[in-house]
Amino acid sequence: MTHLLIHSCGPYTSIQDRGRSGWLRFGLAAAGAADPLALVVANSLAGNPVDAACIELVMMGITLEAVGGSVRLAMAGAPMPLTIDGASVPDHRSFVLAPGCRLHIGSARSGVYACLAVEGGLDIKPELGSMSLHPRAGIGGLNGGYLAAGNVLPLMRREPTHSPSVAANPVPMVSNGPLRVVLGPQDTHVTAQALETFFSATYRVTPEVDRMGCRLDGPKIEHAKGFNIVSDGIVGGSIQIPGSGLPIVMLVDRQTTGGYPKIATVITPDLRLLMQRRPGDSVLFAPISIEAAQAIARSNRDTVLNITRSIANARRAIDRSDILLSMNLAGDALNALDSATWVNA
Repeated sequence: MTHLLIHSCGPYTSIQDRGRSGWLRFGLAAAGAADPLALVVANSLAGNPVDAACIELVMMGITLEAVGGSVRLAMAGAPMPLTIDGASVPDHRSFVLAPGCRLHIGSARSGVYACLAVEGGLDIKPELGSMSLHPRAGIGGLNGGYLAAGNVLPLMRREPTHSPSVAANPVPMVSNGPLRVVLGPQDTHVTAQALETFFSATYRVTPEVDRMGCRLDGPKIEHAKGFNIVSDGIVGGSIQIPGSGLPIVMLVDRQTTGGYPKIATVITPDLRLLMQRRPGDSVLFAPISIEAAQAIARSNRDTVLNITRSIANARRAIDRSDILLSMNLAGDALNALDSATWVNA
């Protein structure tokens, strides 16, 4: 059986896919990849469905070995140096790891999260419809926990396909402007001046950031009606204002309800950009309408589809070229001046 043997990895390395849906009403958030675009690109490069489970790396890398057969891999997201037995390998490109060889991925040069996809996927039983680790719930991942040295990851495919190596543009780590948010549902629980401050000030990511939430440091937001509300639902990107007045942006492993006012919600396409911010990085916010957010969501969907199609088209184009090059289309006609190589019609 082909598998990956982990020799070392960062403390928060986990298995993540698109996440589990339909469980919010039971108090369980979806979890899933911190950077969904990196998940899509890595899986597309590896020839997988875009929502297949990947190994999620968090700032620190991993060292692993292919055992029992060759494995096709691809990494996307935060740029990290890759080597196979000391030889450099590019990221955002598929490659084959031969049995007995070690892949070493170093620490991220920028950003936080990267996804390492395995062709054919991991042979691990999903829980509640997903392999994604939700550490606070103790489900998903490998035996309900993070990955560690000595873990064995069984694979669905014994040998890689003959698909060619394909590349994609690096996943963007930063935005060209502020993170876009939709106001509400409790924006009236803070003063009008507080909202002006929120949208004009620069905030910074604090060290108190993880996959559950991102605490920000900067000007305090003044409450107009106190900081307690009747607990209600929280979605990814909800911006809570607790008693401290400092915003907390809720992320993929968030709780599903909360009792602090939520003044706005970061739109989904921008949430991955916040999750790729490191402690100390600056964050700006800008309000947009619901209609604008919906238009951006549709545009983002088209962008993702175009990425997957371009990678698939590149793979097919290389396949066709390899087939043509393998054929002796000229027959035995090696020299037009040598009649011995002519073939009679």
